[in-house]
Amino acid sequence: MRFKFSLTALGLEVAMIVLFGLFVEYETDQNASPQGNATKSTKVDQFPQLYPFFQDVHVMIFVGFGFLMTFLKKYGFSGVGFNLFIAALGLQWGTILQGLLHTHGKKFHIGIKSMIHADFSTATVLISFGAVLGKTSPIQMLIMTILEIAVFAGNEYLVTTIFEASDVGASMTIHAFGAYFGLAVAGILYRSGLRQKHKNEESVYHSDLFAMIGTLFLWIFWPSFNSVIAEPGEKQYRAIVNTYLSLVTCVITAYAFSSLVEHRGKLDMSTMAMQGAALGSSIGSAVAGGLVTGLILRLPIWDQPPDEYCFDDAVYWKVPKWREHDDQFLQHENQNHLEPEV
Repeated sequence: MRFKFSLTALGLEVAMIVLFGLFVEYETDQNASPQGNATKSTKVDQFPQLYPFFQDVHVMIFVGFGFLMTFLKKYGFSGVGFNLFIAALGLQWGTILQGLLHTHGKKFHIGIKSMIHADFSTATVLISFGAVLGKTSPIQMLIMTILEIAVFAGNEYLVTTIFEASDVGASMTIHAFGAYFGLAVAGILYRSGLRQKHKNEESVYHSDLFAMIGTLFLWIFWPSFNSVIAEPGEKQYRAIVNTYLSLVTCVITAYAFSSLVEHRGKLDMSTMAMQGAALGSSIGSAVAGGLVTGLILRLPIWDQPPDEYCFDDAVYWKVPKWREHDDQFLQHENQNHLEPEV
Protein backbone atom coordinates (compact mmCIF):
# COMPACT_ATOMS: atom_id res chain seq x y z
CA MET A 1 0.00 0.00 0.00
CA ARG A 2 2.87 2.36 0.80
CA PHE A 3 3.80 3.40 -2.74
CA LYS A 4 0.48 2.88 -4.50
CA PHE A 5 -1.55 5.02 -2.10
CA SER A 6 1.15 7.62 -1.46
CA LEU A 7 1.97 8.21 -5.12
CA THR A 8 -1.71 8.33 -6.12
CA ALA A 9 -2.55 10.82 -3.36
CA LEU A 10 0.45 13.03 -4.14
CA GLY A 11 -0.27 12.88 -7.88
CA LEU A 12 -3.85 13.96 -7.32
CA GLU A 13 -2.77 16.81 -5.06
CA VAL A 14 -0.31 18.06 -7.68
CA ALA A 15 -3.12 17.91 -10.25
CA MET A 16 -5.38 19.91 -7.92
CA ILE A 17 -2.72 22.60 -7.49
CA VAL A 18 -2.26 22.86 -11.26
CA LEU A 19 -6.04 23.09 -11.85
CA PHE A 20 -6.38 25.79 -9.18
CA GLY A 21 -3.58 27.73 -10.80
CA LEU A 22 -5.21 27.49 -14.24
CA PHE A 23 -8.87 28.14 -13.43
CA VAL A 24 -9.33 29.70 -9.97
CA GLU A 25 -9.09 33.39 -9.12
CA TYR A 26 -9.79 35.41 -5.99
CA GLU A 27 -12.95 37.47 -5.76
CA THR A 28 -12.51 41.23 -5.68
CA ASP A 29 -14.95 44.11 -5.60
CA GLN A 30 -14.37 44.63 -9.32
CA ASN A 31 -15.00 41.08 -10.51
CA ALA A 32 -17.60 40.19 -7.90
CA SER A 33 -20.12 42.73 -9.13
CA PRO A 34 -20.92 43.14 -12.82
CA GLN A 35 -21.92 46.75 -12.13
CA GLY A 36 -18.62 47.74 -10.59
CA ASN A 37 -19.16 50.33 -7.85
CA ALA A 38 -22.83 50.81 -8.67
CA THR A 39 -23.88 48.50 -5.88
CA LYS A 40 -22.54 47.91 -2.42
CA SER A 41 -23.97 44.40 -2.13
CA THR A 42 -21.18 42.38 -3.79
CA LYS A 43 -20.10 38.80 -3.22
CA VAL A 44 -17.11 40.07 -1.28
CA ASP A 45 -19.49 41.91 1.04
CA GLN A 46 -21.41 38.65 1.55
CA PHE A 47 -18.32 36.89 2.88
CA PRO A 48 -18.58 38.03 6.53
CA GLN A 49 -22.37 37.53 6.44
CA LEU A 50 -22.17 33.91 5.28
CA TYR A 51 -18.95 32.91 7.03
CA PRO A 52 -20.72 31.91 10.29
CA PHE A 53 -22.96 29.58 8.24
CA PHE A 54 -19.87 28.20 6.50
CA GLN A 55 -18.22 27.54 9.87
CA ASP A 56 -21.25 25.57 11.02
CA VAL A 57 -21.29 23.43 7.87
CA HIS A 58 -17.51 22.94 8.11
CA VAL A 59 -17.83 21.65 11.68
CA MET A 60 -20.50 19.22 10.52
CA ILE A 61 -18.22 17.87 7.78
CA PHE A 62 -15.09 17.38 9.84
CA VAL A 63 -16.33 16.85 13.40
CA GLY A 64 -19.93 15.69 13.01
CA PHE A 65 -19.40 13.11 10.28
CA GLY A 66 -15.93 12.25 11.61
CA PHE A 67 -17.03 11.21 15.08
CA LEU A 68 -20.23 9.64 13.79
CA MET A 69 -18.05 7.09 11.98
CA THR A 70 -16.28 5.94 15.16
CA PHE A 71 -19.04 3.59 16.34
CA LEU A 72 -17.15 0.39 15.41
CA LYS A 73 -15.04 -0.87 18.29
CA LYS A 74 -11.78 -1.28 16.34
CA TYR A 75 -12.30 1.27 13.56
CA GLY A 76 -12.20 4.62 15.35
CA PHE A 77 -8.88 5.77 13.87
CA SER A 78 -10.11 4.93 10.39
CA GLY A 79 -13.54 6.47 10.92
CA VAL A 80 -12.32 9.91 11.94
CA GLY A 81 -8.98 9.75 10.06
CA PHE A 82 -10.33 8.73 6.66
CA ASN A 83 -13.17 11.20 7.11
CA LEU A 84 -10.56 13.98 7.31
CA PHE A 85 -8.72 12.64 4.27
CA ILE A 86 -11.88 12.29 2.15
CA ALA A 87 -13.09 15.76 3.14
CA ALA A 88 -9.75 17.44 2.39
CA LEU A 89 -9.59 15.86 -1.07
CA GLY A 90 -13.28 16.36 -1.78
CA LEU A 91 -13.27 20.07 -0.95
CA GLN A 92 -10.63 20.76 -3.59
CA TRP A 93 -12.14 18.54 -6.27
CA GLY A 94 -15.66 19.83 -5.61
CA THR A 95 -14.54 23.45 -5.89
CA ILE A 96 -12.91 22.82 -9.25
CA LEU A 97 -15.66 20.71 -10.82
CA GLN A 98 -18.58 22.88 -9.74
CA GLY A 99 -16.76 26.04 -10.76
CA LEU A 100 -15.95 24.68 -14.22
CA LEU A 101 -19.50 23.41 -14.75
CA HIS A 102 -21.15 26.70 -13.84
CA THR A 103 -18.74 28.75 -15.97
CA HIS A 104 -18.72 26.25 -18.86
CA GLY A 105 -15.00 25.55 -18.57
CA LYS A 106 -13.84 29.13 -18.04
CA LYS A 107 -11.96 30.67 -15.14
CA PHE A 108 -14.04 31.25 -12.02
CA HIS A 109 -13.74 33.11 -8.72
CA ILE A 110 -13.53 31.33 -5.40
CA GLY A 111 -15.66 32.84 -2.65
CA ILE A 112 -17.73 31.96 0.36
CA LYS A 113 -20.52 30.37 -1.70
CA SER A 114 -18.15 28.16 -3.65
CA MET A 115 -16.58 27.09 -0.36
CA ILE A 116 -20.01 26.18 1.01
CA HIS A 117 -20.92 24.23 -2.13
CA ALA A 118 -17.58 22.40 -1.90
CA ASP A 119 -18.55 21.32 1.62
CA PHE A 120 -21.87 20.11 0.22
CA SER A 121 -20.15 18.01 -2.44
CA THR A 122 -17.95 16.44 0.23
CA ALA A 123 -20.99 15.61 2.37
CA THR A 124 -22.28 13.25 -0.33
CA VAL A 125 -19.10 11.17 -0.17
CA LEU A 126 -19.14 11.08 3.63
CA ILE A 127 -22.73 9.82 3.58
CA SER A 128 -21.72 7.10 1.11
CA PHE A 129 -18.64 6.34 3.23
CA GLY A 130 -20.92 4.95 5.93
CA ALA A 131 -22.16 2.23 3.54
CA VAL A 132 -18.67 0.83 2.90
CA LEU A 133 -17.13 1.60 6.30
CA GLY A 134 -14.53 -0.98 7.29
CA LYS A 135 -14.59 -2.88 3.99
CA THR A 136 -12.54 -0.67 1.69
CA SER A 137 -8.92 0.37 1.45
CA PRO A 138 -7.71 4.00 1.54
CA ILE A 139 -7.00 4.00 -2.19
CA GLN A 140 -10.50 2.69 -2.89
CA MET A 141 -11.95 5.56 -0.88
CA LEU A 142 -9.72 7.99 -2.77
CA ILE A 143 -11.03 6.71 -6.11
CA MET A 144 -14.62 6.73 -4.82
CA THR A 145 -14.25 10.37 -3.74
CA ILE A 146 -13.04 11.47 -7.16
CA LEU A 147 -15.75 9.58 -9.05
CA GLU A 148 -18.67 10.37 -6.74
CA ILE A 149 -18.02 14.11 -6.64
CA ALA A 150 -17.80 14.12 -10.44
CA VAL A 151 -21.22 12.45 -10.67
CA PHE A 152 -22.60 14.69 -7.91
CA ALA A 153 -21.44 17.87 -9.65
CA GLY A 154 -23.14 16.84 -12.87
CA ASN A 155 -26.32 15.81 -11.06
CA GLU A 156 -26.42 19.01 -9.00
CA TYR A 157 -25.96 21.14 -12.13
CA LEU A 158 -28.75 19.21 -13.86
CA VAL A 159 -31.19 19.52 -10.96
CA THR A 160 -30.60 23.14 -9.95
CA THR A 161 -29.52 24.81 -13.22
CA ILE A 162 -31.16 22.84 -16.03
CA PHE A 163 -34.36 21.70 -14.30
CA GLU A 164 -34.35 24.69 -11.90
CA ALA A 165 -35.71 22.50 -9.11
CA SER A 166 -36.03 24.00 -5.63
CA ASP A 167 -33.87 22.01 -3.21
CA VAL A 168 -32.92 24.44 -0.46
CA GLY A 169 -32.07 21.78 2.12
CA ALA A 170 -30.31 19.67 -0.56
CA SER A 171 -32.32 16.59 0.41
CA MET A 172 -32.30 15.39 -3.22
CA THR A 173 -28.85 16.42 -4.40
CA ILE A 174 -26.92 15.55 -1.22
CA HIS A 175 -28.72 13.26 1.23
CA ALA A 176 -30.66 11.00 -1.12
CA PHE A 177 -27.85 11.04 -3.68
CA GLY A 178 -25.16 10.10 -1.15
CA ALA A 179 -27.30 7.35 0.39
CA TYR A 180 -28.20 5.66 -2.90
CA PHE A 181 -24.70 6.06 -4.32
CA GLY A 182 -23.25 4.39 -1.22
CA LEU A 183 -25.79 1.55 -1.36
CA ALA A 184 -25.00 0.95 -5.03
CA VAL A 185 -21.25 0.80 -4.33
CA ALA A 186 -21.79 -1.48 -1.32
CA GLY A 187 -23.98 -3.77 -3.42
CA ILE A 188 -21.28 -4.20 -6.06
CA LEU A 189 -18.57 -4.71 -3.41
CA TYR A 190 -20.70 -7.30 -1.58
CA ARG A 191 -18.72 -10.28 -0.24
CA SER A 192 -20.44 -13.47 0.84
CA GLY A 193 -17.77 -14.01 3.48
CA LEU A 194 -19.17 -11.03 5.41
CA ARG A 195 -22.78 -12.23 5.30
CA GLN A 196 -22.53 -13.39 8.87
CA LYS A 197 -21.70 -10.73 11.45
CA HIS A 198 -17.98 -10.05 11.65
CA LYS A 199 -16.36 -10.25 15.08
CA ASN A 200 -15.28 -6.59 14.79
CA GLU A 201 -18.61 -5.36 13.45
CA GLU A 202 -19.91 -4.14 16.79
CA SER A 203 -19.53 -1.24 19.17
CA VAL A 204 -18.23 -0.83 22.69
CA TYR A 205 -19.12 1.71 25.36
CA HIS A 206 -16.69 4.44 24.34
CA SER A 207 -17.18 3.99 20.56
CA ASP A 208 -20.93 4.59 20.89
CA LEU A 209 -20.19 7.60 23.09
CA PHE A 210 -17.91 9.15 20.46
CA ALA A 211 -20.49 8.46 17.73
CA MET A 212 -23.09 10.25 19.82
CA ILE A 213 -20.78 13.27 20.06
CA GLY A 214 -20.69 13.35 16.26
CA THR A 215 -24.48 13.17 16.18
CA LEU A 216 -24.74 16.11 18.57
CA PHE A 217 -22.53 18.27 16.33
CA LEU A 218 -24.62 17.37 13.28
CA TRP A 219 -27.83 17.99 15.22
CA ILE A 220 -26.80 21.39 16.56
CA PHE A 221 -25.63 22.82 13.24
CA TRP A 222 -28.25 21.30 10.94
CA PRO A 223 -30.35 24.50 10.72
CA SER A 224 -27.32 26.25 9.20
CA PHE A 225 -26.80 23.42 6.72
CA ASN A 226 -30.42 23.57 5.56
CA SER A 227 -30.63 27.35 5.32
CA VAL A 228 -27.22 28.53 4.13
CA ILE A 229 -28.13 28.54 0.41
CA ALA A 230 -31.65 29.84 0.97
CA GLU A 231 -32.47 33.37 -0.16
CA PRO A 232 -31.80 35.77 2.74
CA GLY A 233 -34.92 37.01 4.46
CA GLU A 234 -38.20 35.15 4.74
CA LYS A 235 -37.05 31.94 3.04
CA GLN A 236 -33.89 31.61 5.13
CA TYR A 237 -35.83 32.40 8.30
CA ARG A 238 -38.38 29.68 7.56
CA ALA A 239 -35.66 27.15 6.71
CA ILE A 240 -33.95 27.77 10.05
CA VAL A 241 -37.12 27.67 12.16
CA ASN A 242 -38.62 24.65 10.39
CA THR A 243 -35.40 22.69 10.69
CA TYR A 244 -35.04 23.64 14.34
CA LEU A 245 -38.54 22.43 15.18
CA SER A 246 -38.16 19.28 13.08
CA LEU A 247 -34.96 18.37 14.90
CA VAL A 248 -36.46 18.46 18.37
CA THR A 249 -39.49 16.50 17.17
CA CYS A 250 -37.28 13.83 15.60
CA VAL A 251 -35.34 13.37 18.83
CA ILE A 252 -38.46 12.68 20.88
CA THR A 253 -39.75 10.30 18.20
CA ALA A 254 -36.41 8.47 17.96
CA TYR A 255 -36.26 7.92 21.73
CA ALA A 256 -39.84 6.70 21.81
CA PHE A 257 -39.38 4.15 19.02
CA SER A 258 -36.01 2.99 20.37
CA SER A 259 -37.63 2.10 23.67
CA LEU A 260 -40.56 0.52 21.84
CA VAL A 261 -38.54 -1.90 19.72
CA GLU A 262 -35.61 -2.70 22.04
CA HIS A 263 -35.61 -5.57 24.51
CA ARG A 264 -37.32 -4.69 27.81
CA GLY A 265 -37.81 -1.11 26.61
CA LYS A 266 -34.18 -0.08 27.05
CA LEU A 267 -32.72 2.74 24.96
CA ASP A 268 -29.99 1.89 22.44
CA MET A 269 -27.22 4.49 22.15
CA SER A 270 -26.13 3.35 18.67
CA THR A 271 -29.72 3.64 17.48
CA MET A 272 -29.92 7.15 18.91
CA ALA A 273 -26.72 8.16 17.11
CA MET A 274 -27.82 6.84 13.73
CA GLN A 275 -31.42 8.07 13.92
CA GLY A 276 -30.34 11.48 15.15
CA ALA A 277 -28.00 11.87 12.18
CA ALA A 278 -30.43 10.54 9.55
CA LEU A 279 -32.76 13.50 9.62
CA GLY A 280 -32.70 14.45 5.95
CA SER A 281 -31.41 11.60 4.09
CA SER A 282 -32.02 12.28 -8.42
CA ILE A 283 -31.92 8.55 -7.31
CA GLY A 284 -31.25 7.46 -10.92
CA SER A 285 -27.90 9.19 -11.37
CA ALA A 286 -26.81 8.17 -7.86
CA VAL A 287 -27.50 4.48 -8.42
CA ALA A 288 -25.95 4.48 -11.89
CA GLY A 289 -22.86 6.33 -10.70
CA GLY A 290 -22.59 4.08 -7.65
CA LEU A 291 -22.80 0.91 -9.75
CA VAL A 292 -20.07 2.10 -12.11
CA THR A 293 -17.89 3.20 -9.19
CA GLY A 294 -18.44 -0.14 -7.46
CA LEU A 295 -17.37 -2.03 -10.59
CA ILE A 296 -14.19 0.04 -10.77
CA LEU A 297 -13.45 -0.53 -7.08
CA ARG A 298 -13.87 -4.29 -7.52
CA LEU A 299 -10.71 -4.40 -9.62
CA PRO A 300 -8.05 -6.36 -7.70
CA ILE A 301 -5.53 -3.52 -7.79
CA TRP A 302 -6.92 -1.37 -4.97
CA ASP A 303 -5.64 -3.41 -1.98
CA GLN A 304 -9.09 -4.17 -0.56
CA PRO A 305 -8.70 -5.82 2.87
CA PRO A 306 -9.53 -9.54 3.13
CA ASP A 307 -12.65 -10.54 5.05
CA GLU A 308 -10.84 -11.43 8.27
CA TYR A 309 -9.20 -8.00 8.49
CA CYS A 310 -12.27 -5.85 7.84
CA PHE A 311 -13.38 -3.28 10.43
CA ASP A 312 -9.89 -3.14 11.98
CA ASP A 313 -7.68 -0.04 12.24
CA ALA A 314 -4.51 -2.11 12.49
CA VAL A 315 -4.60 -2.88 8.75
CA TYR A 316 -3.92 0.72 7.74
CA TRP A 317 -3.01 2.60 10.95
CA LYS A 318 -0.29 2.44 13.56
CA VAL A 319 -2.36 1.69 16.66
CA PRO A 320 -1.39 1.56 20.36
CA LYS A 321 0.12 -1.74 21.47
CA TRP A 322 -2.75 -2.41 23.86
CA ARG A 323 -6.40 -1.82 23.10
CA GLU A 324 -9.07 -2.41 25.69
CA HIS A 325 -11.16 -4.66 23.42
CA ASP A 326 -8.22 -6.95 22.51
CA ASP A 327 -7.95 -10.30 24.26
CA GLN A 328 -4.25 -9.66 24.86
CA PHE A 329 -5.10 -6.41 26.60
CA LEU A 330 -7.65 -8.09 28.85
CA GLN A 331 -5.21 -10.85 29.76
CA HIS A 332 -2.56 -8.25 30.53
CA GLU A 333 -4.99 -6.36 32.77
CA ASN A 334 -6.07 -9.51 34.60
CA GLN A 335 -2.45 -10.35 35.33
CA ASN A 336 -1.94 -6.89 36.75
CA HIS A 337 -4.94 -7.33 39.06
CA LEU A 338 -3.41 -10.55 40.42
CA GLU A 339 -0.12 -8.83 41.29
CA PRO A 340 0.14 -7.79 44.94
CA GLU A 341 0.07 -4.13 45.72
CA VAL A 342 3.33 -2.52 46.85
